[in-house]
Amino acid sequence: MEHEFYMQRCLELAVKGSGNVSPNPMVGCVIVCEDRIIGEGYHQKIGEAHAEVNAVKDVFEKYGDKAAELLKNATAYVSLEPCAHFGKTPPCADLLIKHQIKKVVIGNADPFESVNGKGIEKLKNAGIEVVSGILDDKCKLVNRRFFTRIKAHRPYFILKWAQTADGFFAPTDQAQQWISGVEAKVLTHQWRSEEDAILVGKNTVLADNPQLNTREVMGKSPIRLIIDKNLAIPSNYHIFNDAAKTIVFNEVKTEVVNNIHYVQMEDMHFYLPQKIAYQLYLMDIQSVIIEGGANILTQFIAANLWDEARIFTSKAIWGEDVKAPIINGRITEEISVGCDKLQVLMH
Repeated sequence: MEHEFYMQRCLELAVKGSGNVSPNPMVGCVIVCEDRIIGEGYHQKIGEAHAEVNAVKDVFEKYGDKAAELLKNATAYVSLEPCAHFGKTPPCADLLIKHQIKKVVIGNADPFESVNGKGIEKLKNAGIEVVSGILDDKCKLVNRRFFTRIKAHRPYFILKWAQTADGFFAPTDQAQQWISGVEAKVLTHQWRSEEDAILVGKNTVLADNPQLNTREVMGKSPIRLIIDKNLAIPSNYHIFNDAAKTIVFNEVKTEVVNNIHYVQMEDMHFYLPQKIAYQLYLMDIQSVIIEGGANILTQFIAANLWDEARIFTSKAIWGEDVKAPIINGRITEEISVGCDKLQVLMH
C-alpha cells in the first residue's frame, strides 16, 4: 500500500492546480527517501514549472547541500508520466535523470502524442526503475478533462441544471424564476471557476441577463460561450461587459471587438453540438459547463456529447411549464445541498 499512499498525496497536490493549468493536465509529484517525504510540488499554472520541477526545487530549498545525495537515493511519485519533449518547459524526464533519481512511480501514462510512453522509456534507458499504473483509475478521474481532449478531440462537457420536484426546468413565459437555493448557487459558481468555459443559449440570456461569472466565490470566471444565431441579444446585456472573454456563435459574422469574439457558423440548425465541440477543440478549450437552456442541453444529450451531468432538484412543484431534459447515466453521487438534492451522473 506504500505506493498507493504516496500516489494519493500526488493527487491531493495535483487538484490544487484546478482551473489554472488547462489545457495542460493537473499533476502532483512527491519525492520520498527512506520512507520520508523530502519534497512535494504540483503544476500550478499553464506555462510555468511542472510538478517534478517544483518538487525537486522543494528538496533543494529544504536540504541545501544534502539535496543532491538525497535525490540519488529517492523515489519520485508522479501522478502522470513525466514529459519527454520540449514544450513551454524542458522535459521533466530529463530532470529526474539529471538528478539520478533511483526510482519513479507513475499513476497514468500520458496519452499526449509527444509523451505517450516516451517519458517512461527515457527513464528506463537511463537505468531508473519505473513502476506505473498506481491508482490508475483515480488518476484518470482527476485528469478526465485532459484525457477527453487528447483522445476524443473535443472538450469535456458537463451539463448542469436545476429542476422542480415534478420535473420542470423553466417558466413557459421565459420569466426569470429561481428553482434552487442559495447554497446551490454558490456551489455552481465554484464549479464555474474550475472549468475553462460556460455555454448558454440566446433564450437563457434574454430571460435572465446572466453575468456567467464567479462572483459568489474566489476564482477566475470562465470564458462565456453564447449561441445566438441571428445576434438578437442587445449589446447592453451583461455578457458583453469586460469581465471575461465572450465567444458568440452565430450565422452573421466573424469579428473580434475587444473581448467579444464573434464566430460565424453555417447551418447552425444542423449538427450544432458537433460543430461547437470541434470549434472549441481548435481553440484549446478543454472543459465546458453547459447551463442552458433546456433546448441546448437536450441537443447535447441527443448528440451523445456529454460526460457528466449535475442536476439540482428542488422541493418546488410547478405543475406545468418547460420540462427538464431527460438523461440516462451512471449515478456517482447524491447529496443534499441546502434544501435541494444534487445528483451527479457520469456518461
